[in-house]
Amino acid sequence: MAIQVTEHASEKTLSVRVSETLTREDYEHFVPQVEQLIKRVGKIKILFEMHGFHGWSAGALWEDIKFDIKHFADVERLAVVGEKKWEKWMATFCRPFTTASIKSFDVSEADQALAWLRDK
Repeated sequence: MAIQVTEHASEKTLSVRVSETLTREDYEHFVPQVEQLIKRVGKIKILFEMHGFHGWSAGALWEDIKFDIKHFADVERLAVVGEKKWEKWMATFCRPFTTASIKSFDVSEADQALAWLRDK
């Protein structure tokens, strides 16, 4: 599986680590976990870490768009951690699809990304 999800409900935070290429099946695993956390705690924060990430399959891209529309206002902060320039560009690309505060970080700044998410 190209996605690993770790929930930190006490912090209203979800750590999502992706690698390789995301597929529709990855979203079938990921989306219910996110929706359960949102249902329990309200707005959440997401740490989205990309390691050896190659993007989305066509089916996964469609699932991502549907997720973004449905949860437009459910994410308070989104920290995007990546290794490549295009991954940093994703933080800018995501802005129209969410009301979340979004910030990109280099992979060497993962601790700062988590600190930013926890900052009130």
